[in-house]
Amino acid sequence: MPNGIVRRRRFGAAFVMSGLLSVLPAAPAMAAESSAAPAAGSVVAWGGYNDWGEATVPAEAQSGVDAIAGGYHHGLALKDGRVLGWGTNLDGQLTMPAGTLAGVDAIAAGNSHSLALKDGEVIAWGSDEYGQSTVPAEARSGVDAIAAGAWVSLALKDGKVIAFGSHNPAQSTVPAEALSGVTELAGGVYTALAVKDGRALAWGSDYFGATTVPAAAQSGVDDVAAGIFHSLALKDGEVIAWGDNRQGQTTVPADARSGVTAISAGEWYSLALKNGKVIAWGSGRTAPTTVQSGVTAIEGGPNTAYALKG
Repeated sequence: MPNGIVRRRRFGAAFVMSGLLSVLPAAPAMAAESSAAPAAGSVVAWGGYNDWGEATVPAEAQSGVDAIAGGYHHGLALKDGRVLGWGTNLDGQLTMPAGTLAGVDAIAAGNSHSLALKDGEVIAWGSDEYGQSTVPAEARSGVDAIAAGAWVSLALKDGKVIAFGSHNPAQSTVPAEALSGVTELAGGVYTALAVKDGRALAWGSDYFGATTVPAAAQSGVDDVAAGIFHSLALKDGEVIAWGDNRQGQTTVPADARSGVTAISAGEWYSLALKNGKVIAWGSGRTAPTTVQSGVTAIEGGPNTAYALKG
């Protein structure tokens, strides 16, 4: 993984909605778990519909991978500075630009667009329906980290959050307090999160209180993650969760209340990494045996969950 804060990449999700979701989605047909032991640097995928092969990891991503990202129906991996992808390419999200074939430092995936960070420049491709792939001049140099929401792209430059795209103006309108001093960022479906001076910042749509940061997450926070209507923070190894809990995604299990080193969020579920083991809770994302040890990174794609074995 790259050094410093050039490591953030957050999922994008679909579920096009004009208002509050009133019904829950049907339980997805789970992708089959492989019985083969993953190699070092191997991507493991589970859960989700796999309608477009987003949970079918190609052979090239089964060793030597450094980072992972999950979109709605596509997955990304970073291997030797080159971006790999699988799943659907309906919007060109897997048609890699020339600049992504070498020297890439970080990746992120939205609903139907993809991002890469190379030498401080954001590269974006795929759907540009809301301007999420039109990189502004400010994000073409000096960028330290990237993240993606469903239809929004986020960049961190000199502690300032830059946002472009999104059909949700509240999500792409960066609040004044996130224009300096930010160290981490994450993009959800309708929300964006950041960490500043150990405090979780949240903006966008406050469905189910997803952007109403609890007192526990207003100091000492190390990382954040965003789902569809729920948010996560990592504080002193403990996962703090708030927002929608209709599928149990904010009911933090006991083993995720200490010793956690990484977090991620999908649409209706949450993930934590502890001592190389993936902890999962929420909608049908029970971690398979292949991710019970040796995991170095996790990614909660909207439907499919990903882990990177060391």
